[in-house]
Amino acid sequence: MQGQGQQQAYDRGITIFSPDGRLYQVEYAREAVKRGTASVGVRTSEGVVLAADKRSRSPLMEPTSVEKIHKADDHAGIASAGHVADARQLIDFARRQAQVNRLRYGEAIGIETLTKNVTDHIQQYTQVGGARPFGVALLIGGVENGEPRLYETDPSGTPYEWKAVSIGADRSDLQGHLEENYADDLTLDEGVGLALRAIASANEDELAADGVDVATVTVETETFVELSNDEIATYIADNDLEPSDEDVNEDPDTDADADEE
Repeated sequence: MQGQGQQQAYDRGITIFSPDGRLYQVEYAREAVKRGTASVGVRTSEGVVLAADKRSRSPLMEPTSVEKIHKADDHAGIASAGHVADARQLIDFARRQAQVNRLRYGEAIGIETLTKNVTDHIQQYTQVGGARPFGVALLIGGVENGEPRLYETDPSGTPYEWKAVSIGADRSDLQGHLEENYADDLTLDEGVGLALRAIASANEDELAADGVDVATVTVETETFVELSNDEIATYIADNDLEPSDEDVNEDPDTDADADEE
């Protein structure tokens, strides 16, 4: 019983390391991320692509109310997986950081700087008693000094830079698809196709335009742009990812207890 009580102490206290050096609350936060629907980022020579699975759990839900990709600044976008409320808090923090940088220095914030500001904020919640870690992971993508950049944030507060990455449900499968099909010379259109195919690989190779969000930031314009449903539908058709007739009227089967958008 004494050993079990000690285990519960390590389990509940965010400020307490277990004997083997683990912070259990951070690990539980990572599990919350895994329960969220997937988001994918792809860095190409022409810009960055962010795509997110936003299938709703009910046909009565308005698709436009489900947001997985957000504009952080004119040149930067953020996709999330995990607890939606936590994601919104961090996205609002990132937006404030971007605006402060513009007011203070008169220029757009760097993507690396923005990411590290966000992860520093996340890390503070891993060492303060009475608080819990953020149960969300983010993909922060954009253009910095004419170069596309793509970063992932972790609930521990660690930033990682990627060429292509997936967060959320079925990460290992989606990451495997990205590793097999990514190439350094991808165009932006090919990057969008790769991101959609990765998401579809966990959905029986089928997607609906209103069940996915896609945004791009191109090197040429350095502007965040969200694709319309018609544009997404065109990419889905070009990549042969359209749902079959018998699947159109079926309710989507999602495990999104932690991710409602």
